[in-house]
Amino acid sequence: MSQVRSIGVADFDWEVLKTSVPVLVDFYSTMCPPCRELAPHLDQMAVEFGSCIKILKVNVDEEPTLAAQYGVTAVPTLVWFHEGRVVERTLGADPTALRRKLRRLCLAA
Repeated sequence: MSQVRSIGVADFDWEVLKTSVPVLVDFYSTMCPPCRELAPHLDQMAVEFGSCIKILKVNVDEEPTLAAQYGVTAVPTLVWFHEGRVVERTLGADPTALRRKLRRLCLAA
């Protein structure tokens, strides 16, 4: 079972924009091989770093409005939010670099 929850328009505001915890949102597609490869790594990181960051995912095929709103034109796109604002955007699936970034973020918290 996935540790990273899928969210949509209905809960995006509450889960991402109105939380005080930093949030990493994985904009993905089930048809995207790199997205499928990244998914188990995100699950592991959600367990490992869950005390300092929330990791969520949005299926761009099911939620095209959210994808368009955040300028997602390719997947996987990882969008980092803090205090309701986009603070960073990463394109592609590099689990090693992502783990390093999360480790730095959690150590700084």
